[in-house]
Order: sequence, then structure tokens, then C-alpha cells
Amino acid sequence: MTNRHPMSESAPPTLQRRTFLSCAAAATVCVTSGCSTGRAAETAPFTVSAAQIPIGGAKFFPDQSTVITQPNPGEFHAFSTICTHQGCTVNEIRDGFIRCACHGSRFGLTDGSAQRGPARQPLTRRATTVDGTDIRIT
Repeated sequence: MTNRHPMSESAPPTLQRRTFLSCAAAATVCVTSGCSTGRAAETAPFTVSAAQIPIGGAKFFPDQSTVITQPNPGEFHAFSTICTHQGCTVNEIRDGFIRCACHGSRFGLTDGSAQRGPARQPLTRRATTVDGTDIRIT
């Protein structure tokens, strides 16, 4: 005869409703915030010829999610093409601004600052290094 105590058998673990809902809410926030944080996606470093970037303008590099500007001769800046408002892609240079077609935000060519909303934060800056006639973006 075996002495079995009713509590000696392990019961399946239970999860309280409050714990489950808290975890589900946290997971939802983590997943959805990745969709429109306005932050630049991690992109690999790349090099372009300085001759590709027009003076007083910019060139977009969609595969690298980057726009490179040359507001003045020999002055280069690089920014993420992810708009800081809702994560749309900035894709146009007009009237001396980097523009987002989704909601009309405008950003400065020199510093990526939000010049007209609804975006309030600047575009994410990428490091630029000029080496002769090449621009290295990291």
C-alpha cells in the first residue's frame, strides 16, 4: 500500500489573470513601439563619392535608410530617412528642406532639426567622415 498525500502530486502551475494581462500589455508595447519609434534602423557603414551629393541639396540612399546633404560646398551631413513623427520615410528635398510626404514635416539640411511639424524631434544623425573625394557613413 502506498501512502499518498493529496498534495504530494504536483499541480500544474497557474498564472494569475493580473500577471498575464501585465505581461501581454508589456509585450504589446514592445512590439508596437518598434514600428514607429522614429529611430534609425541599424544600417551597415557605406561609402559614396562626394560628387554624388549636390551642393545645396541632398541624395537619398534608400537601401541604407540614409539621406546625405551638402548644404554648403564640402560640408556633408547624413541622417536617417525615418521621420521622427510616425516612422514614415522622408523622401524629398524641396525649398531647402528634407520633407516627409506622409504628414508634411520638414527638416533642416544642416542639422536634421524639425523645422515644421508635426515632427518635433530631429532626424537621427549618422556620422560622416570625408576622405579625399569619398564620404564614409557610419
